[in-house]
Amino acid sequence: MNKQRENAKSPNLFRNRFMQTILLSNMLLQIGIWVRNFAILLYVADKTNNDPSAISLISVAEFAPIFIFSFIGGTFADRWRPKRTMIWCDLLSAVSVFLVLATVHYGSWQSVYLVTFISAILSQFTQPSAVRLFKLHVPEEQLQQGMALFQTLMAIFMVLGPMLGTFAYSTFGLETSVAVMGVAFLLSALILTRLPKDRQEPQTEAGKGQFREQFVEGFRYVWQSPVLRMLGVAFILTGLSMGITQTLGLFVVTERLGSDEKFLQYLLMVYGAAMLIGGGLVSVFAKRVAPQLLLAIGMLIGGVCTVIVGYSTSIPVTLGVQFLSGLVFPCIHIGISTMILKWSPASIVGRVNGVLNPMFVGMMVISMSFAGALKDAFSLVSIYTGAGLLLLLGALAMMPIMNSKAPEHTQSAQPAAVDMNMNAH
Repeated sequence: MNKQRENAKSPNLFRNRFMQTILLSNMLLQIGIWVRNFAILLYVADKTNNDPSAISLISVAEFAPIFIFSFIGGTFADRWRPKRTMIWCDLLSAVSVFLVLATVHYGSWQSVYLVTFISAILSQFTQPSAVRLFKLHVPEEQLQQGMALFQTLMAIFMVLGPMLGTFAYSTFGLETSVAVMGVAFLLSALILTRLPKDRQEPQTEAGKGQFREQFVEGFRYVWQSPVLRMLGVAFILTGLSMGITQTLGLFVVTERLGSDEKFLQYLLMVYGAAMLIGGGLVSVFAKRVAPQLLLAIGMLIGGVCTVIVGYSTSIPVTLGVQFLSGLVFPCIHIGISTMILKWSPASIVGRVNGVLNPMFVGMMVISMSFAGALKDAFSLVSIYTGAGLLLLLGALAMMPIMNSKAPEHTQSAQPAAVDMNMNAH
């Protein structure tokens, strides 16, 4: 009977009002973010003559607020109404973009960093709220399939995003490119009004004035879970690795491959195309593979690919390795997201996300901050070899929890949440 019920639910994911709305919202945001990111990257590269420190500061501006505000944002996501939180954050992000745009127009060019910085702060309240809604409105048996849909959308923009960003900056300049992001946030806020109505939960009212207790509870829950503890270790090692490679990718193109800086878009496009294929493959067999195994596979192959990219001076080899790395990246993304959702009850999932995410992002910010100094002190080959070894260590961290099963209590809330979502249609 349970099998029949599961089979009956499965086709409804694509008609799920939450999934339709959140995917459309995310699509608009991806357009704005990719156009902004590439416009600012190329603009700063032009202004500073490819200065490593100035370029790495873009990534620091994007990720530092995540480390600082994610703990707080995750706690408030469990206290506030998630739909209302997401709409207000998108509106405030749009306002901040246009204010900074005016500053750039009349002031110094360094103000471009503020566009990324402010939107990154507000995203720390939006992202855990979206995770909480995902937990409430997507059936347990469809979590990995839902994650695969998000991964597919990300992959599409890994292909289209660099082209959009480069075209926008080359054709219209910085100010128009950044303005696209502001419009995208406004449209996203409008789309989010379609989300199912927020449910007024009794514990939210009872918990008012207990921010500190709820804040600490998130850390305690993660620490007491062996699976989430080891996931935290993997987060730290992965963050250190990806912070280095993300910041120095431009120099792989210019120094190791001897190409123009704009060739970076083709590396990202190949990576994105592979992610698109990989996301489809993972969605087919994801139900039969434990999320911690998916994560370990992705990190293992990703680590090997990182080392090869550092050594390669051949464009075909680097593109091929980028394709393989992109093919397995959905294993990392889907594995991490599914583990957080399955091992966390809906009442605390925002805080769990708020505790674990800074472990990844914090280490990423640290490695990004030192990327310019590392580049001056060591060769790209040495740096990328070290980054690859960090990913391999992260894969090994998954071994002790490979056979762990998700606790039953995280599944008990799903039927009610699903029924509520059906009624929302």
